[in-house]
Amino acid sequence: MKQPSDPNAGGMTPLESRAALSLAGIFSLRMLGLFMILPVFALYAEHLEGVTPLLIGLAIGAYGLTQALLQIPFGMLSDRIGRKPVIIGGLLIFALGSVIAAGAETIWGVIFGRAVQGSGAIAAAVMALAADLTREQNRLRAMAVIGMSIGMAFALSLVLGPLLNAWIGVPGIFWLTALLACAGILIVVKVVPDPARSTFHRDTAPVPALFASVLRDRELLRLDFGIFTLHMILSATFIALPLALRDSIGLDAESHWLLYLPVMLVAMALMVPFVVLAEKRRRMKGVFVAAVLLLALAQLGFLVFSTSLAGLALSLLLFFAAFNTLEATLPSLVVKVARAQSKGTAMGVYSTSQFIGAFLGGVMGGWIHGVYGLEGVFLAGGGTALIWAAVAMGMARPRYLSSHLIRVGRLDEAAAWELRQELLTQPGVVEADVVAAEGMAYLKVDLRQADTEALLRFSGAAG
Repeated sequence: MKQPSDPNAGGMTPLESRAALSLAGIFSLRMLGLFMILPVFALYAEHLEGVTPLLIGLAIGAYGLTQALLQIPFGMLSDRIGRKPVIIGGLLIFALGSVIAAGAETIWGVIFGRAVQGSGAIAAAVMALAADLTREQNRLRAMAVIGMSIGMAFALSLVLGPLLNAWIGVPGIFWLTALLACAGILIVVKVVPDPARSTFHRDTAPVPALFASVLRDRELLRLDFGIFTLHMILSATFIALPLALRDSIGLDAESHWLLYLPVMLVAMALMVPFVVLAEKRRRMKGVFVAAVLLLALAQLGFLVFSTSLAGLALSLLLFFAAFNTLEATLPSLVVKVARAQSKGTAMGVYSTSQFIGAFLGGVMGGWIHGVYGLEGVFLAGGGTALIWAAVAMGMARPRYLSSHLIRVGRLDEAAAWELRQELLTQPGVVEADVVAAEGMAYLKVDLRQADTEALLRFSGAAG
């Protein structure tokens, strides 16, 4: 990728913007494919051969298990054979899983198809390619674009799922998912720029040597438990909620989008002031714990108002306001807590926890539904959220620090140590790790005190 003549020039170049937007598009298409069935599958699966509530939950969550197992290995594979081959291969696997699920006539066929879908685990490779295609000072912007696209795709999937179900049915949604994966491949080939070179980026990729320290960090483990719990509750909720809307409220499956659309729009609007309060006003812990408690309240609302459309709508609004706030603040907390050079490793463990939670949420939600009914699912969800709230209350007050990267050039170990000491004397620099072999300085800075433009003078410090 051709870089601008001034390597420290501010703002994203056209090629960096193109890279961020195109990779966000790939992520969005894949997210749509994974989650459009979420609000409709429990209703459709009742008619499949061999179905039980447990197997419905397994079908919903199966992708999470294979995704959790393969996302880090696929990311490492992309370091060896290239980003684009891994991404294209993953999208082909995802399309194959979609085709298998579309043609399945038994619940086991859908489970297999969903597991194959999750096997196309491209998240780590996409993040690594984004790092290859952006300069250090613009990497966070690119990641933010990708993150926002994922959130928008998830919200859109809840509305499109019921709409498309009315037109083409769940098998049609799976076929459409395969086409979306093929569209993603075209974006990779035709739109995503080719990097000038692919290198390892420890700010976006796991470092095996750092796993032990990350897994010993209690504050990071609290956050891993949080994303695990959040997606466990999400998977379980959408086993029970569509059935409650149809059977207890009498709302036709084709009309569920009429509820999801306004609820998601209002919930996304409500999220904004909470995130601003958490980040700008530095009230992260209070907002975070309140959102977890709100999640528990929403689950109890599903239980108490199971026969009231207005009550379920209010509970759903509380659920998604809390869910969206937690989805936005959890990754931010991981970045604040993890050491700068451990960020990629911490995010890898975090993402794996998320997918394991989605898998176990489907399995446990299906089992509870089969034994204790819809009420049992909502009661278990509320109880799980309260356990999470107790864990979250013990979290330390987060440091409001941001990651900052500087390419300093190749150094020997002595020069790297000296540079680290000098960086630590700069205003607002709280942590500094200089990795000599990579020629990179990984900093944690307080943006209220740091002069990030002044820090650029250390770029290429070794010449």
